[in-house]
Amino acid sequence: MNLSNITHEEYPFKHWIFNNCLDKDTLDEISYSDLPSGDRAYDGTRAADHTGKGLDGKLRLFVDKNNCNNFPNLKNLINSLQSSNLVNQISNLINKDLSNSYVRLEIIGDKKGFWLKPHKDISEKLMTMMIWANPYNESSNLGTDLYNNNFKLVKTIEYIHNSGYFFSSGEDTWHGLELKEIKKERRCIQVNYVSFITDWPVEKNN
Repeated sequence: MNLSNITHEEYPFKHWIFNNCLDKDTLDEISYSDLPSGDRAYDGTRAADHTGKGLDGKLRLFVDKNNCNNFPNLKNLINSLQSSNLVNQISNLINKDLSNSYVRLEIIGDKKGFWLKPHKDISEKLMTMMIWANPYNESSNLGTDLYNNNFKLVKTIEYIHNSGYFFSSGEDTWHGLELKEIKKERRCIQVNYVSFITDWPVEKNN
């Protein structure tokens, strides 16, 4: 993973935007991998858990040790995210200790009707990263919407192929996705360093 083309932004909260981060094979794997199908109950949350039922949670696709052979390029990406070099680079940028964290990666294909209400990530998500794959030439306004503390939309991170952003969870990190036109699919991956256990612990410094 290449994080050499990176820009630090302060408004409305600290975040980092980057581009040209992945190779073509990895982008193709994000773009065209099969995702679980089924009726979705969009309610402004990704798992449709606003009612406590989590109706869409079963349709989410996380890359783990059980299915990673189906996603060899994303497994390589996870391995790079586990490496102490990348962990240290991101940890220094966000000013948060990631040395005892775990990587979690989800492949996402949002379709017509999907939206996310303004929210802050749970504290267990030490870092949230989105990487866009846009094989269907969707509008660039389908990136993440950022809000101020009054829940006013103040910025949209553009949805541009082979680009992305990351930030660390905090008290002012309100973000979401307004209901917008998705013509076919909004493909991306969500990467987190988390404090709970996954199959992918980060590499310990020697």
